[in-house]
Amino acid sequence: MKNKKIILLVSFIFMMAAVVILTYGSGKAQSRPTLYWGSSGNNVTQVQQRLSNWGYYKGPIDGYLGASTFNAIKDFQRRNGLTADGTVGTQTYNALGLSSGSTTPAPDPGYQPSKVSVSGDSMLLARAIHAEAESEPYIGKVAVGAVLLNRVANANFPNTLAGVVYQGRALESVANGRVNTEPNNDSVKAAREALNGWDPSYGCLYFWNPSKPVSAWIWTRKIVVKYGAHVFGL
Repeated sequence: MKNKKIILLVSFIFMMAAVVILTYGSGKAQSRPTLYWGSSGNNVTQVQQRLSNWGYYKGPIDGYLGASTFNAIKDFQRRNGLTADGTVGTQTYNALGLSSGSTTPAPDPGYQPSKVSVSGDSMLLARAIHAEAESEPYIGKVAVGAVLLNRVANANFPNTLAGVVYQGRALESVANGRVNTEPNNDSVKAAREALNGWDPSYGCLYFWNPSKPVSAWIWTRKIVVKYGAHVFGL
């Protein structure tokens, strides 16, 4: 009888623990709703604002997912390697920097085309990409370019590409002179893709190679994604 009571008590404790975990977990994992044509509300407003900031959307920020917003979402998805279906689910929220697990918008480090001269900066960006990521996979090259452009659009960095590239020798390739190397075709193409708005770094402001000596400070950054030898963080 005593053993039976102990077994029942242990079972009850485990059951209550499971209830608490499930209850707490459901609150933490509460996700944004998938947005379709016709959706409305604050989530749509935040998506419109982010797309507007990054140059994809020119319409009113009215919280309604109509034709203009739908087409802007599809354009963003195409340029970021996502299924271009015009709906906003987990992957698209994440690519926009709007975590699907939170209704609080992330800080906007996004690419703003108006701040970068495509004709004047394309070759500089290509040289920086080539110098920093010559042996990296193509998507990693584009991500490096996107990080540099994200810095241009962020108030904590210089507001020109040249200023970002040459800022305090922040890039190893500036310190060793490799930034002056002629870029190959892949690096030129990657620069164009980044300038056109593809951001596989998902809004990151930093990239580094963990296998090389780096400042301890950089490890305080939140790592978002990894391509090849580089990690990308906020």
